[in-house]
Amino acid sequence: MTTLLLVRHGETDWNAEGRLQGHTDRPLNEFGRRQAARLAEELAGERIDAIWSSDLARARETAQIVAARLGLPVEFDTGLREKSWGNWEGLTAGEREQVEYEGESTEAHRDRTLAALRRICELHPDDTVLVVTHGGSLRRVQAAVQGFAEPVVENCGRWLVAHEEGVFRAID
Repeated sequence: MTTLLLVRHGETDWNAEGRLQGHTDRPLNEFGRRQAARLAEELAGERIDAIWSSDLARARETAQIVAARLGLPVEFDTGLREKSWGNWEGLTAGEREQVEYEGESTEAHRDRTLAALRRICELHPDDTVLVVTHGGSLRRVQAAVQGFAEPVVENCGRWLVAHEEGVFRAID
């Protein structure tokens, strides 16, 4: 059984402004860096065998801050990226009401995210793997595992999933 500790990246300025980021490569803000450092301290006593991350700056930086504290390298998989929001990237909720959506489907995002997690599980049987990803990606996994998505996971929030015999299941 592989245990996946799924973590949403730390805060960015666009998170604070309520703007969709998608594939737009925004860095962490100072608060986001403090969130990542706090996460690193919280995880210092836990078993983590490997760290994987989305390659986008906000996830990459979060993973690298944790990895530095844990003394582990970070591997990257583009499949862990947030949904590509296309022409909605950078827009607030009010601005999106004025624009017809043209971007990645939720189903395609879900399939891409789950495929990335399966690849990671194949490489790490019986390991505990920290996976730094995005809020939307976490919601896609939750919906696939539980049949529904939880409210958006806060920045640097966590969700535990097991993968065994090809099946994902939530860990309480």
